[in-house]
Amino acid sequence: QVQLVESGGGLMQAGDSLRLSCAASGRTFSRYPMAWFRQVPGKEREFVAAIVGSGATTYYTDSVKGRFTISRDNAKNTVYLQMNSLKPEDTAVYYCAGRTYFSSSVYYTTDYDYWGQGTQVTVSS
Repeated sequence: QVQLVESGGGLMQAGDSLRLSCAASGRTFSRYPMAWFRQVPGKEREFVAAIVGSGATTYYTDSVKGRFTISRDNAKNTVYLQMNSLKPEDTAVYYCAGRTYFSSSVYYTTDYDYWGQGTQVTVSS
């Protein structure tokens, strides 16, 4: 059974830093991109960041560039999201996503076939 399990969410203040982790089990994702998305109530799940299998290339949505860093440790089958200079608008449930096929697209929820259960990040002003 394939599982992605996020951890590290919490209640933060603006300007704080937080690191999310996503541990995969059941199969290895080391050859394929993994990503973080986020969602607030009433809105669609939105892309935050992605990283290719080797870790050599990363992608970010504009609103987090320079503040968030995605990384992965393939030996641990784990992907991370380091979030610095947090803002209230970063408040959301953060989801880890993985896929098991080759594709050039990384920005859409339909690009991934495995999802974690989500972890809440709340940033107060």
